Amino acid sequence: MMRYLPISLLALLLSGCGSMNSMNPVDWFAEDDNSEPPAELVELDETVPARVLWSTSIGGGADKQRVKLVPIVKDDRIYAASRKGEVRALDAATGRTLWSVDTGLEISGGPGAGEELVLFGTSNGEVVALDQAGGGEKWRTRVSSEVLSVPKAAQGVVVVHTIDGKLFGLDTATGAQQWIYDRSIPVLTLHGNSSPVIDGDRVIAGFASGKLAMFNLRDGELLWELTVSAPSGRSELERMVDIDGDPLVIGDVVYAVTYQGEMAAVSLETGIVLWRRKLSSYAGMGADYGQIYVSDDTDHVLSVDPGNGSALWKNQKLQYRKLTAPVVLGERILVGDFEGYLHFLSREDGRLDGRVRVAKSAISTPPIVIDGTVYIYADGGEMAAITTSGL
Repeated sequence: MMRYLPISLLALLLSGCGSMNSMNPVDWFAEDDNSEPPAELVELDETVPARVLWSTSIGGGADKQRVKLVPIVKDDRIYAASRKGEVRALDAATGRTLWSVDTGLEISGGPGAGEELVLFGTSNGEVVALDQAGGGEKWRTRVSSEVLSVPKAAQGVVVVHTIDGKLFGLDTATGAQQWIYDRSIPVLTLHGNSSPVIDGDRVIAGFASGKLAMFNLRDGELLWELTVSAPSGRSELERMVDIDGDPLVIGDVVYAVTYQGEMAAVSLETGIVLWRRKLSSYAGMGADYGQIYVSDDTDHVLSVDPGNGSALWKNQKLQYRKLTAPVVLGERILVGDFEGYLHFLSREDGRLDGRVRVAKSAISTPPIVIDGTVYIYADGGEMAAITTSGL
């Protein structure tokens, strides 16, 4: 859905390179907003019982900024970061703080964890590595611009995607640059990046140009590149086709979806497009063994057949509630929303089964599900582990 914009405001937007200062296009130009309001929540016949295992607060969370702070669960620990620079390691079972570091930095992306490191990026274009065991700083490296994605690490290489379209390969021991891939970006983009995905000795990355590419992890050699969606329209706003949701790898196929464009299934080995379908999303995707789930740009939740891209079902009852990417828990799909609610949808047909309010602030980060436990990190810094019965 395209809004009508004042000519003076549109001129400002198109006056030079820039990005929308929001992870959610629904927020743009709020004072001149003529779009539909968020769907109201209706009473449900069924409620999902939930029990809070533990809760805590990670500083001020995102501090009302549109950054990509995504906790990660690894080896029975949770690593989380706040915008104001706190990085914390928690016991996943109890929420007990194992270590906490105040870096004093404006953290904008991360943390990632791998190779015994906790990694994050900053608004000032730094990548910082901490020791997983105790949080001591191992190294920091300057990259070309702000990091609005989660750094990833494997096989001695840290991979970082920066807001200016570059992909860096850094040495895990020293932070020294090993390779760089420079992808030019459009004049206007969403304020964010998809995070790279490491699959064995390969890296898959999506770009603001609507392109998807795969690289050799060790040396950055480009293995293939393709256009998921080509820009179309007269204005730079209409031509935005960012891949902001992370690519999804299932077996030998990678799936990607763009804003104002298409969703595509691509062969990992050849880079050949297996199918495409019209779809617009910036939140991203989730999957189980038989379906792919997508929150689109109007906050409809869809189930897509991974074999041919056909829609299996669609739920429109959470429209414009600024949903996270869907996550699978047993026989249900979970999405968070802008009021701190966690919604439960049936995997079978998408019907709303229940909801639980777990935070007072928005949930922009997708829930994390590990062995039946759901970890929630809300924008205000609230973090909780919950368990549900009957799933």
